[in-house]
Amino acid sequence: MPKIDRDGVNIYYEVHGSGPPLLLTHGYSSTSAMWQEQIEPLSRRHQLVLWDMRGHGQSDYPGDPAAYSEALTVADMAALLDEVGADNAIVGGLSLGGYMSLAFHRIHPGRVRALLIIDTGPGFKKDDAREVWNKRAHDTGDRFEREGLDVLKSASRERSDVTHRDASGLARAARGMLTQRDARVIESLPDIKVPTLVVVGADDTPFLAATDYMAAKIPGARKVVIPAAGHAVNIDQPRAFIDAVLPFLDGLETKTPRQVVS
Repeated sequence: MPKIDRDGVNIYYEVHGSGPPLLLTHGYSSTSAMWQEQIEPLSRRHQLVLWDMRGHGQSDYPGDPAAYSEALTVADMAALLDEVGADNAIVGGLSLGGYMSLAFHRIHPGRVRALLIIDTGPGFKKDDAREVWNKRAHDTGDRFEREGLDVLKSASRERSDVTHRDASGLARAARGMLTQRDARVIESLPDIKVPTLVVVGADDTPFLAATDYMAAKIPGARKVVIPAAGHAVNIDQPRAFIDAVLPFLDGLETKTPRQVVS
């Protein structure tokens, strides 16, 4: 079971296949297992790197609330690329994983060859909207503390049958990683210079406007709406998801990779 030690916090990861690196990050309270049906098609031509965020799945659940943050998550992603010997990668994820991919690009643009943003929102420009989101995140953390993993039984499909050791990490991750502190990620969208694919399920109503916004603000971004799919688009419609993603990935191979900027 491969793990990397991040200042005493062990982060679980797995690598499938070989080729151009592709780092995928799961959504909040899900795990790397949400990509199970995508491993075979994506690893045919790519070095597919999957991982569990801190507080999730097979990674550690540190007891210190300060061990959970956007900055630490971005640093974990950079450390994973270092571990597998990748100077840069196609970087993507679903929901919180997609937001963290955008945050990673903001900090490490030279390490991102392309972005794959799935059922994701880019954050909020207005403080009051961010405060509403953050209150919901704190309420989620409180609920996990009260009810434990039973909370997941009524969650969307990428979370309803996942395996976590207990709910403590999810509670702390909600407060430290799901919350947002500023508008830097959403304000960075016009500065994205890499090929970007935005994917959303047609029934993922809360994220339709957000994906429209990203597709409009990220220069040259392409957007695909997948019918009969909700927030877990890759689970609800795995074939349609792969049919949307593979042409995008294959198209990258016809382009000259970006030079890494230190």
